[in-house]
Amino acid sequence: MEILHSIVGLVRSPVSSTIPQITGRLFMIWGILWSFPETHTHIFVTSLLISWCITEVTRYCFYGMKESFGFTPSWLLWLRYSTFMVCLPVGTVSEVGLIYIVLPFMKASGKYCLRMPNKWNFSFNYFYASIFFMVLYAPVYPGLFRYLIAQRKKALAKAKTT
Repeated sequence: MEILHSIVGLVRSPVSSTIPQITGRLFMIWGILWSFPETHTHIFVTSLLISWCITEVTRYCFYGMKESFGFTPSWLLWLRYSTFMVCLPVGTVSEVGLIYIVLPFMKASGKYCLRMPNKWNFSFNYFYASIFFMVLYAPVYPGLFRYLIAQRKKALAKAKTT
């Protein structure tokens, strides 16, 4: 629904940033947590869910207040544009940690791998794809964090002038 909310304008998040976010969450929920029960008792699951929940509850309270009443209290605006400073690093470390922890189980099981020969003449190795996604965090994270800092600065400066 998040992508649809972005398309119809229910939230201001651009579709171009919503799709990777939802894809990443689906990968973590289905591709890691659901697919590999060995992760379920790890502390990273708790920190991941707490950081995601804080982020989403704050964001939807912010949008709900803004859409329902036409304004948001200053404390909620501050929370909306500040919680990422803790939640993003915690969530990122949790996601990368969980992928890393599950790699041996993933390799041993061969789950979601497509081996050749097959009728499509195509192979896919979920283990190596997961390593690729895990490594991708390194170049993407700093840019995302800088973008969110800029958004925060803009939103809080705009709130001071109104």
